[in-house]
Amino acid sequence: MSSEIPRNTPQDSRQHPAVQIDGVAKSFSGTVALEPVWLKIRRGEFLTLLGPSGCGKTTLLNLIAGFLEADEGELFINRDLVTQVPPHQREIGIVFQNYALFPHMNVAQNVAYGLRTRRVSKAETAERVREALALVKLEDFADRRPRQLSGGQQQRVALARALVIRPRVLLLDEPFSALDRNLRTAMQVELKEIQSRLGLTTVFVTHDQSEALSMSDRIAVMSRGRIRQIGTPTEIYDQPQSRFVSTFVGDANLFSATLREKTTADAILEVGSTRLTLSTYQVDMPAPGPVTLFVRPEQCVLTDSGKPDAIPATVALSVYQGSYAELHLDCPSAEGGRVMLRVPASQALPAGASVGIALPQRGPAIYAREDDIA
Repeated sequence: MSSEIPRNTPQDSRQHPAVQIDGVAKSFSGTVALEPVWLKIRRGEFLTLLGPSGCGKTTLLNLIAGFLEADEGELFINRDLVTQVPPHQREIGIVFQNYALFPHMNVAQNVAYGLRTRRVSKAETAERVREALALVKLEDFADRRPRQLSGGQQQRVALARALVIRPRVLLLDEPFSALDRNLRTAMQVELKEIQSRLGLTTVFVTHDQSEALSMSDRIAVMSRGRIRQIGTPTEIYDQPQSRFVSTFVGDANLFSATLREKTTADAILEVGSTRLTLSTYQVDMPAPGPVTLFVRPEQCVLTDSGKPDAIPATVALSVYQGSYAELHLDCPSAEGGRVMLRVPASQALPAGASVGIALPQRGPAIYAREDDIA
């Protein structure tokens, strides 16, 4: 029988989830690290847990792995209840931030470690190690020790070691944080290609929003021990459902506004002395009164000052970024007094120039002023 690393079948809406988390929660010495979480991770899905340090994402990953015991709730992997099952019996592959390679073993021995503990025969172990190293493009490095490898190569060894056991789920805890920017980007591409090729259910932890947006099928944005929003990268970026998500994922311009009137389709607001009628993607909007208006920098358009539907501002700083320039504007109507726009480098303006900011009629979001920001 072939020992080739198997490819999982595509997700079918009738299939059960690869991982199901039902009300799992965790506290440490009375401090809540993770509020009850309900989450279904689809077969073959690349799901990212995204959030700032201390938000609970690594706690949730460790609960899935079995390194932590849940205070309440149940956890299933491929329909099997594993809440009380020890980590080595969950058939999960794990890649850590620090690689965790054995320095006294060569590459092949490191990759084979999980198979030896599972008492796989020597012949099958050799074949599966060869295939795993080929998958991460390290066939010619089998006899080297970890100290003879670059950081990226060590990370590939750690990935091969996780894949060689044919895991039901692959867990990755900030695996690229120690790599430089170019190598990090290259490893992101390689990991996504391997994950897609194998159809392997993957849970990825990161605090890097660009990493999450570029790699994920879905993203669960976390804050203060709870999931604030789950969706595709496009949904998370284009339709954030809270002020926290809008400011944590991507750049955001926030304006202090007054919501005067709302209908099923439109909202009439005043931003300073500028009166606007806007459409939003939100199903629910706050009650009329003081609100925060959220707009992405790329949705704002630079225009002439004095236009009746433009928000007045003054150029404070122009930052050259190659093909474009970032204009940082002093704007009395903005929260914090500043707004950022991106314009073609040829359209950069000097400090002190008076400008207007035109907002799109469709696309902004309106949040209650007291909306939780952390």
